[in-house]
Amino acid sequence: MNKLDQEEKEVLEAFEAGKLKHSKRASQVQKRHAEYAEAMFRKDARINIRLSSKDLRGLQKRALAEGIPYQTLIASILHKYVEGRLRESGS
Repeated sequence: MNKLDQEEKEVLEAFEAGKLKHSKRASQVQKRHAEYAEAMFRKDARINIRLSSKDLRGLQKRALAEGIPYQTLIASILHKYVEGRLRESGS
């Protein structure tokens, strides 16, 4: 396990001691996230796309590292982009 900072240690200790309580909105948040997951994994359209073999190999390597199929990784990247959650890094 990675080293925890002080705040993370306090949260872990509180969790292990049973001191944490559910938020009043926990069930609403859980339901909303379940709906997001269901919508994300619903596959009702097919596309064909041409990529450079270098990019495809890169995607396949990343997917392998994540332990998921590369098509799932591509779908996830596209979904995040459409939702505005994928940003270009400032390198």
